[in-house]
Amino acid sequence: MQPGDAVAVADKDGSVWGLWARVAFRFCVVYFALFCVLYAEIMSVFTGVFRWWLPDGVIWWQMSTLAPVTEWVGRHVFGVDAVLYPASRSGDQTAVWVFLFDLLVVAIAATMLWSVLDRRRTHYRGLHAWFVVFIRICLGGMLLYYGAVKVIPVQMPAPPLAELLRPFGQLSPNWVLWLQVGSSYPYEIALGAVELAAGILLFWPRTAILGALLALASMAQVFLYNMTFGVSVKILSFHLLVLAVVLLAPQAKRLADVFVLQRSAPPFMQPALFSTPCANKAATAIQLTLGCWVLVGSLTVSWLVWTHYGGGRPKPALYGIWEVTTSTRDGAIVPPLTTQRGRWQRLIIDEPDRLSIQSMDDVIVTRSAAIDAHTITLNDAALTVDRPASDRLNLAGQIDGHHVTMTLRRLDLDTLPLRRSGFHWVQEFPDLPPDE
Repeated sequence: MQPGDAVAVADKDGSVWGLWARVAFRFCVVYFALFCVLYAEIMSVFTGVFRWWLPDGVIWWQMSTLAPVTEWVGRHVFGVDAVLYPASRSGDQTAVWVFLFDLLVVAIAATMLWSVLDRRRTHYRGLHAWFVVFIRICLGGMLLYYGAVKVIPVQMPAPPLAELLRPFGQLSPNWVLWLQVGSSYPYEIALGAVELAAGILLFWPRTAILGALLALASMAQVFLYNMTFGVSVKILSFHLLVLAVVLLAPQAKRLADVFVLQRSAPPFMQPALFSTPCANKAATAIQLTLGCWVLVGSLTVSWLVWTHYGGGRPKPALYGIWEVTTSTRDGAIVPPLTTQRGRWQRLIIDEPDRLSIQSMDDVIVTRSAAIDAHTITLNDAALTVDRPASDRLNLAGQIDGHHVTMTLRRLDLDTLPLRRSGFHWVQEFPDLPPDE
């Protein structure tokens, strides 16, 4: 029997590497190495705390560099404009799908060439050990990052005040999911805690299999959410799910023996990187140190986002939903009729540099603004603020060249069911809409 024959070949530790196992391994090494290194976000988590100071869009630098190739392939192979839009933050853009096709073609070509040049090799024990570590670290890093932005709830923030007034039917499925998770911080934190636990376990070789199992369950849920609610992270979540499967595949027989067949199984051991215990201990220490760096960096950046832009930042002086009780334009009273489209129905202030205006036809428009305790300035309006009471406002100034005045009353947010409802041990009746 020759080493290159298309039959199973046993290496010296008793494992069997058939032809198709070797080909599949070569493909996985090339494809997943390229994906992890070139796909946006994955490598950026290893910048740790420095991620906070990275310029906007820098996490897309690999894909931006390859954008000319992607655009050429999109135009000449698929007949589409595969333009990358980093500002959209969507991971499912046409350009990203074409980029994925490029990776697949390169991986297939490289696998074929590798298989021809290295056809006499009977196993890849050494490379497999390093490949497993690489996959564990990449998957673990992403889980630590996404776990951190949920444990410190900045990925899905609490529903903005304007969304408390918007009809449910006007929301996209993506936004429904975001608001649903953000409506319960304990739920979001629990989701993040599972991802954090999986990420931490993946960085320690001894617990890597348990981490991969947790990652598989967590990413299966995330991928299902993304597919069914139209979240634009389907490509990334699918690949993270597959990475967990790749880590667990060599342990499939052991897992089946323990969980299905109820048989005893040998220990779940990660392949050793080196031949000496001392070197392997050093390698483990490096992996744990890197995991701590990513964990601390992810939590720190999430906390900075929380305090600067999220729920932990100070509320604006005029924070709240303000209902317009009376309104005048050029001295004439403007009645609260749906036909009066220029009349404000509500003013919603949730952020220091933006506000939302709900007109009489219930349409809500969000605009940039300069807001302080005494003035509100928009590109077509300048209003002075008088606050005779904590729940009262008087506005006066110019809007579209007209002199306007308004009196407003702040809505008690606790009267809104989504803000009022919470956890109760005892509930005589469910919190559902009343029957007609």
